[in-house]
Amino acid sequence: MTTMQKITPQLSFDMAAVPTDLFIGGKWMPGSTGQRIDVIDPSTGAAIAAIADASVEDAMAAVQAAADAGPNWAATPPRKRSEILRRCFELMVERKDMLAQLISLENGKALNDAQGEVAYAAEFFRWFAEEAVRLNGDISTAPSGANKIIVQHQPIGVAVLVTPWNFPAAMATRKIAPALAAGCTCVLKPATETPLTAYALAALFAEAGVPDGVVNVITTGRSGPVVSAMLHDPRVRKLSFTGSTEVGRRLLHEAADTVISCSMELGGNAPFIVFDDADLDAAIEGAMIAKMRNGGEACTAANRFYVQAGIAEAFSRRLAERMGAMKVGPGYEAATQCGPLINQGAVDRIAGLIHDATGRGAKVLTGGQPVARQGFYFPHRHHRRR
Repeated sequence: MTTMQKITPQLSFDMAAVPTDLFIGGKWMPGSTGQRIDVIDPSTGAAIAAIADASVEDAMAAVQAAADAGPNWAATPPRKRSEILRRCFELMVERKDMLAQLISLENGKALNDAQGEVAYAAEFFRWFAEEAVRLNGDISTAPSGANKIIVQHQPIGVAVLVTPWNFPAAMATRKIAPALAAGCTCVLKPATETPLTAYALAALFAEAGVPDGVVNVITTGRSGPVVSAMLHDPRVRKLSFTGSTEVGRRLLHEAADTVISCSMELGGNAPFIVFDDADLDAAIEGAMIAKMRNGGEACTAANRFYVQAGIAEAFSRRLAERMGAMKVGPGYEAATQCGPLINQGAVDRIAGLIHDATGRGAKVLTGGQPVARQGFYFPHRHHRRR
């Protein structure tokens, strides 16, 4: 049996200071159920925090808070909204190291990837701070020539925002920033695997001057009924969802009952194609970026490789060498190039894919076998040919 070494992350902040309760109407609340959900560090498999588990009643309280804050926020001058959004950007930049470490801790991604995500996530607030003062309408002449047609843009209302675990900061800010710029209020439901970043951002937004109730954050182990209840509340007029196509279909069905405007970013199955006349060096570099950005846990990652026969052997060998040379370890360690997978379910799915592929005649060029170590890792260095 292999002895596992306990990993203690070296963090620049106090984990005890990271909020773990629901954020509703500007207040931190433990939730009506009294239940908690463990947040797991994928690098070790150990619990690092326990977050509040919202009920349907808690979700309705969040919708109520957003609806109550809506009129005042919509009436806030665009310049003032812009300045608040700009301050959100500035605080995210100031605390980029803390946010990156927190992302690495709960998501497992390499610190370099997490730092890139924070910069990317903050940029949404800078961009929409600039757009908040440019919500222009339009005036045109009616076909008859007798009238003027005026188009005016107004806040749509309460927005429900549902985000995945792979980009805990960027998926939240990409939805929150435009909603706030337009004068909308929102309820964010982050993934239970990575809720701490969302709660840290909620505290940061409040510090930046976002009024109570404009941004509400709830976490729940009952996503189906909780989100369904919010979508059936007539005060909710917008849904923005990033996640699987299967879940997206169900949410569209739910949203249809009250004819809610939906923005859906659903799953992909991106191919990476290499022809015989390709520059092999460039193809390998492109493949590593396409496949291993964010440790491969991205909706834009290449899921399939199609390589023409004349270059297939050389491409496969070179790609296996590059993959095998990557430094795998806890995401928050500076030397790590690829962190763990998000959870044991992801490890099991990869094991199933490999079993299926080898059963159909595929050859494993690097990795392919479980490894005895803490955390949710799948090996990449054990070379085996068949």
